[in-house]
Amino acid sequence: MRNRILVVTTLAALSFTGACKKPPVVTPQPPAPAEAPPSKPARPPEPPVKEVPPETFQQPPVQIHEDSVDDLNQRGVLQTIHFEYDQSEIRAEDRAILQANAAWLKSNPKWRVRIDAHCDERGTLKYNLALGEGRAAATRAYLVSLGIAEARMRIVSYGEERPIDPGHNDEAWAQNRRAEFFVEN
Repeated sequence: MRNRILVVTTLAALSFTGACKKPPVVTPQPPAPAEAPPSKPARPPEPPVKEVPPETFQQPPVQIHEDSVDDLNQRGVLQTIHFEYDQSEIRAEDRAILQANAAWLKSNPKWRVRIDAHCDERGTLKYNLALGEGRAAATRAYLVSLGIAEARMRIVSYGEERPIDPGHNDEAWAQNRRAEFFVEN
């Protein structure tokens, strides 16, 4: 019986010591290092820039778009001027327009220009044709004074036949008294 008590006591002690046993301390593993992104290959150093004298640098030839006569006239590269009633003198406010037209003609020497002069509906057909002729001639003479060769210009008088405004009032008449410019070959 003593053996029995000894066995029971031993078993109880063993079970008690097993139950009170502390769990083993687990030391956490350091986290695995994050995978580094693949490194970019090193760029070779830039070669030194050599200074090139400006006179040795050559521009590639510039491609110039050649406008047609219709393109130029549609874009209105030359501006219209206007006249006072029954007058063929160039108005002060139209001189700047003629100077701009002359500058364009100077920078585009291959083009010729036709000057179409118009009148309002007042006056006879014959009188308005003559007045239109005088307006076109005065316009051409002013351009000649600005350095445009007379041979590059031709004049046409339409008198009252081609009004830009069909109205019968001062505003319409003021619009119709004009000299228009058309680029020609």
